[in-house]
Amino acid sequence: MATDRTTCLVIGGGPAGLVLALLLARAGVDVTVLEKHQDFLRDFRGDTVHPSTLQLLDELGLGQEFAALSASRVEEVAFPVDGGKPVVLADFRRLPVAHPYVAMVPQWDLLDLLATTAAKEPSFRLRMSTEATELVPASGPVTGARIRSDDGSEGVIHADLTVACDGRWSIAHGRPGLVLREFPTPIDAWWFRLPRAPHDDPAALVPRAGNGRFALVIPRRGYLQIAYVARKGLDGTLRRSGVESFRRDITELMPEMADRVHAITSMDEVKHLDVRVNRLRRWHVDGLLCIGDAAHAMSPVGGVGINLAVQDAVAAATLLAAPLRRGGVRPADLARVRRRRLWPTVLVQSMQRFAHRELVLPILQSRRTGPPPVAVSVLGRFPGLTAITARVIGVGPRPEHAPPFARRP
Repeated sequence: MATDRTTCLVIGGGPAGLVLALLLARAGVDVTVLEKHQDFLRDFRGDTVHPSTLQLLDELGLGQEFAALSASRVEEVAFPVDGGKPVVLADFRRLPVAHPYVAMVPQWDLLDLLATTAAKEPSFRLRMSTEATELVPASGPVTGARIRSDDGSEGVIHADLTVACDGRWSIAHGRPGLVLREFPTPIDAWWFRLPRAPHDDPAALVPRAGNGRFALVIPRRGYLQIAYVARKGLDGTLRRSGVESFRRDITELMPEMADRVHAITSMDEVKHLDVRVNRLRRWHVDGLLCIGDAAHAMSPVGGVGINLAVQDAVAAATLLAAPLRRGGVRPADLARVRRRRLWPTVLVQSMQRFAHRELVLPILQSRRTGPPPVAVSVLGRFPGLTAITARVIGVGPRPEHAPPFARRP
């Protein structure tokens, strides 16, 4: 069995893992990223890049490269009310930021940009098609992970620090001392694509609601990405009913899509997301830190999961680069990351749970077809309030900025 060594082992090559690795590599820390897939080409991952993340890319010297990617811009979140004029819930154009919009870009393009940039640093390594199968040792302080490659070869990578960025099903969750607190979640989501028509609004996230279900239409360059939201536990029923039934349901919910639902040729094209909202009571044990979805799974409401995960990564790099360079990361250093990022996480999850209860659940129970009437009235009278919701979604309660060692012109 082959063995290797690195200073920081990052499990998972998603946005959090690659941002963390890029920043640490720019600090001169030897860092290795494990990504179990052979490439980043997976559809219906979070593709929203929020204003605060766009600002971070500018600080890292990647603004121009990102702008060259195939992205669309979303400037507002609007909700049609009783078939009338849409009520704007969040207007990103009101934000006093360099990028007053949410960029919609295939996540694989963002990950390729981060990985290509990090590869310029001599202390960065990315191992594709390599899965972390378990942490080592089985108990006590974590000193690395066992790995398995696509060719069947196995080994161990030892590290001063292992960071779990491998999502809501992280291998770290079975570790003694890491206990998840689960919150009730009444919804699941299903993702699929439809063709985009010339008359589709290219700059607005447009929800649709009715008869116990809810959909969010996300404009993408060349197509529409649809999030269909319904009661948790319906996936089996939807699939047994078949694609024709699903097409009829989409047409009833969104009559303007009747001429293109035929593009859904099989339920295999409809991807199920088991929505979870949870967080670890502790984010670390000796030698191991969890960030992003590995520390706190988010609802798709607001599309803020990537933004929070990236900010976790920036905070972790800022706080841990110096201890890693010194060769001694203490549990107290790891606890500082959680202390810095906990209250923004709790606040956003609380707001998501409130939205589940006051917005989404009444729609799924057919009690309403849109936001509460009071909210509609207030936003109609005071449209400037849409800047507040835009800031919560687009910037977050505690935005993180690139540390000086990672900044580039």
